[in-house]
Amino acid sequence: MRIRLDPWPVDIEGGQLGLQRFEGELIDLETPRWAAIPARPIPARLGTVHVVDGKRRMESRVFIEDDQGEAGMGGFGAFVVGAVDLCPHGTRPARLTDVKAQRLLAHVPGLRVDPYRLSPRDPHTGRLEYHPVPADSADPLAPLHKLQQTMLAAEQQLSHGLATPVPFDETDPREALTSLTLQDGTLRSQNLGGAVVGCVKTMQTLYLPEDRAPLLAQLRPGERTPILHMKYANGTYTRFIWYVRLCEAAFYQHPMSGVMRLEMYAPDEPDFLPPIVREVANISGNLLCRLASKAHKDPRAPQNLIPTAALESAMTRAMGSAELVTRRLRAHIARELGVVA
Repeated sequence: MRIRLDPWPVDIEGGQLGLQRFEGELIDLETPRWAAIPARPIPARLGTVHVVDGKRRMESRVFIEDDQGEAGMGGFGAFVVGAVDLCPHGTRPARLTDVKAQRLLAHVPGLRVDPYRLSPRDPHTGRLEYHPVPADSADPLAPLHKLQQTMLAAEQQLSHGLATPVPFDETDPREALTSLTLQDGTLRSQNLGGAVVGCVKTMQTLYLPEDRAPLLAQLRPGERTPILHMKYANGTYTRFIWYVRLCEAAFYQHPMSGVMRLEMYAPDEPDFLPPIVREVANISGNLLCRLASKAHKDPRAPQNLIPTAALESAMTRAMGSAELVTRRLRAHIARELGVVA
């Protein structure tokens, strides 16, 4: 028997490794030879990389009674999406962009709900205004799900808005690729046309069959697997995927520690690999090794990239103190009810 450790802290649900079986289809698209591919230099024309992430927080569950006598459940929620704008060649300082909190009042369908503004303005939590958004059902978790959906939609819009449009043709990628977006987590919904790469930190699902998975343990830092065309069993999503190693695994860690899965949008039919996708895959090893975090600084190293960690901190600050927001909600409701808090 041999036991090795998952590198992530035990208080992070699921850990870094899960290895659930993949129910879907994988097709060799780049090459039939299953072997490591070395990283290539980052081209000078790629002048900007954006690292995009989102963060959400349910601030309070609520019971709502509208002016028509209807009642139901809901929730005050906040979310932030933002980006780190950096030069992959290190010629200028990185900067945070678009890090601004948005708030919503998710509620069960059928209620007439007005925007909820907290007054007066508070110097610690700023202006708090919750915009009503109907949830998809009366399920108790529906407000949380609506908050998550709204955040993910805003994250996708930001990711594609910042990236170079992807030409899914024979266009020379050296001319086309001027900016790239690295989006934290798996890609969702449909392609909006940008050069967006989903960076998946965990391996809750092992997409590779047993005869191919060993290559992940053999990769050296910067090396990647060939690109595959992946289709989920339900046919909802298709993706180009590949794996990159960011650092060597310590002797006491599982052998796939330090490996990240990358995704780009793909057409349904796997008959063509756009050159720009291959170009992104080729430079992904060098780029991600530069951005990878270190274990003594980040418990989710190396997959939680340095810009992502900085962005997470900025997003938490943008939402304000959860305790102070809760106090303001209670004080505002007390004033509306004429109660001395």
